[in-house]
Amino acid sequence: MPDKPIHKTTLRRFAQKKLLQYIIPNIFFNTIIAYASFAKLGYTHLFEGEQSLARLTLPMSLFLPFILTLDILKKTILAVEQGALDLAISDDLNKNRFAMQTAIINGVGTLLIVLAMMFTAQLSLPAHYKFNGPIMAYLDGLLAAAYSIIFTYFPIRKLKKYMSKQTKVPVSA
Repeated sequence: MPDKPIHKTTLRRFAQKKLLQYIIPNIFFNTIIAYASFAKLGYTHLFEGEQSLARLTLPMSLFLPFILTLDILKKTILAVEQGALDLAISDDLNKNRFAMQTAIINGVGTLLIVLAMMFTAQLSLPAHYKFNGPIMAYLDGLLAAAYSIIFTYFPIRKLKKYMSKQTKVPVSA
């Protein structure tokens, strides 16, 4: 199945359009899933119990940055190749390797940062501390929104290091 052609645009507008496509469903679904999980008990713990905060937040912190990074890089590279953006990517760049490597680094790095923050919170709070479930669900949705913003713009910014303005070569007769 051939790829749908992308209309001519600027990199900024392209990124803004993709951000809207990512942020709205991520906020909605991550908030609803967390709310449904925590609503039964009314509270949650960081690591303890069947409905712990770590059970939802840690997988989201690994997979959301990974998927967003991989998707935005592939779509940006495709837009450049189709000529929708007046940019060119360096021939020296192995595009698939760059996209996969950046996605893995973003996913694993985010997971480790969030895990370290959760362990720090666990050690600093009293034993058996309970968090308000609905508030944690909304914060989970806000975290998904932050991931959507960061991992839409950050990979494009990293890719820009390998991009240059496309120059039109005059055709001689």
